[in-house]
Amino acid sequence: MLFLELFSFEFMRRALLAALCISIITPMIGQVIVLKRMSTVGDALSHTGLAGVAIGLVLGFNPIIGAFAAAICAGLALELIRRRFSWYAELSVSITLSLGVGLAAVFSGMAPGAGFYNFLFGSIVAISNGELFSIAMLSIIVVGITIFLYRPLLHIAFDEESAVSAGIPVNTINLIFTILTAVAVAISARTVGALIISSLMVIPVACAMQISRGYKENLIYSIMFAFLFTMAGLILSFYFNLRPGGAIVLIGIAVLVLLIIVRPRR
Repeated sequence: MLFLELFSFEFMRRALLAALCISIITPMIGQVIVLKRMSTVGDALSHTGLAGVAIGLVLGFNPIIGAFAAAICAGLALELIRRRFSWYAELSVSITLSLGVGLAAVFSGMAPGAGFYNFLFGSIVAISNGELFSIAMLSIIVVGITIFLYRPLLHIAFDEESAVSAGIPVNTINLIFTILTAVAVAISARTVGALIISSLMVIPVACAMQISRGYKENLIYSIMFAFLFTMAGLILSFYFNLRPGGAIVLIGIAVLVLLIIVRPRR
């Protein structure tokens, strides 16, 4: 079978495992972001992470570490600005996004070779065993913390003011969640691409909302959709020589449009 033949290659097996990790953590993060009506947070952190990649390439250290550090700093700055402008929370996203775009534009022109371009749209089929191990370990940490904070995150996602009244340490949990988002962005930049990762956080959640009936069910469907999109994107990119990240997003958009047409009143 063509499908089995596809995964007879070692690099495709690594890509499959990386896709599995990414398709679990991105919807877990994305669902909370969507329910908090801050879907553009992923964009802000991914662009800042991209600036970290460019800085790493220019200064000669691991660009993934650069993306990780930049995304976490951006996440902390985003949370700080959000508290400062509590009535205009969306300002924090716009400011952080602008900073990321500016830094990425400046340092990308100094970055040597085509390394920076690989982080724009990802290269999931080119990851090494070491990178796969890092993705797996960080994914386990993200999943573990997200499950541990499941109920507080659920409460905060739907009604932050009520969560404060219930005694939930909202500021602390928001800070932890922002860092988790930054980690998810950083480890996904190499695989699906810094410009693609925010889409993978939002589109599977939007698809799941068309058919689910509750928070938990929506999360499960989101993970299933994310894995479907990444697998289909990998297969199409292998046989048609496409960029996996772009193929993943286009498949997700196509499925979302189909679901909206089939269930327009949902």
